[in-house]
Amino acid sequence: MKRYFGFIVLIALVIVAAVMNYRTSAARTKEAEREADFRRVQSVYLERVGWMRTNPDEASYRDELKPFFKTYFEDIDAHLTRFDGNTKFDGYLAELEKRAESGGEKKDARAGDRKAFYEYARKQFDSLREGRYRPIWTATDKGMRLDVVSSDVVMVMGKPQVRLQLALWGAQRVEKDEGKVKKMVTSASFETVWKLTDAKGKLLGEMRGADPSMKIDYPERLIPEFPPQMVLGHYDLDLLPADVAKLETTINVASHAASGGNANATYTWKLDVPSEWKLGANETWEGATQEERPEEEIDPAKASAKKGE
Repeated sequence: MKRYFGFIVLIALVIVAAVMNYRTSAARTKEAEREADFRRVQSVYLERVGWMRTNPDEASYRDELKPFFKTYFEDIDAHLTRFDGNTKFDGYLAELEKRAESGGEKKDARAGDRKAFYEYARKQFDSLREGRYRPIWTATDKGMRLDVVSSDVVMVMGKPQVRLQLALWGAQRVEKDEGKVKKMVTSASFETVWKLTDAKGKLLGEMRGADPSMKIDYPERLIPEFPPQMVLGHYDLDLLPADVAKLETTINVASHAASGGNANATYTWKLDVPSEWKLGANETWEGATQEERPEEEIDPAKASAKKGE
């Protein structure tokens, strides 16, 4: 009787092992299918996005934005439905919470910053997904498109500033395998010049900047479903002197390809300065410094006079 009992137990163990092996294999197969389907969705997007990045006609670019992203997010939704994916798109927050719980007394000093980066990317993600993405300025150069998404006046450390929120499409990047970790390296360095002039074109001041604040060069790390190959960030500008009438913004972006080539793109916009961007008549422009410039560079009227001599 004991032999038969032992034989039955052995068979039961074999069956349990077979079931567990089957489930593990099935799970691996499903995960491989999920990964392959997600890559397919991204591949379709990348095949279509080239035109959006390079379309020289601003009006048609704006017209095509909504249907373009509608198609992408319909593919994303179908993928998530098929593979029971996270439709809340908050996996990164769950990751941060899990990391905090497992850390015990050792807290992540940058946890607040990481959450802020997620929330910044999430706002842009929601505007793309919900068809609300409407850049105020846009330009294309060297295969990359730069959008200025908004220009609101916001409070930064108790001080009103003009926030120029950016989205760069198509910067060069490469995925590097560092052992167990895969890391995406994006090449996108910025140099920016803002020229301030009066109504007659006389130069009143100039501001310069390097990389934007809150620069996010791999949004898919925060939200895997974020449209691929975008860089997010913003510039915060002090309010401008009351006598400034026009602003010329020039943003240079350098992107180095893994193959060795360099794309040096330039984007320039000229606009009349809105009243809400200006200081009051008796307010001074903080942080201003003086430097010598040739008269013809400051005042176009004097440059024309010299040509006529």
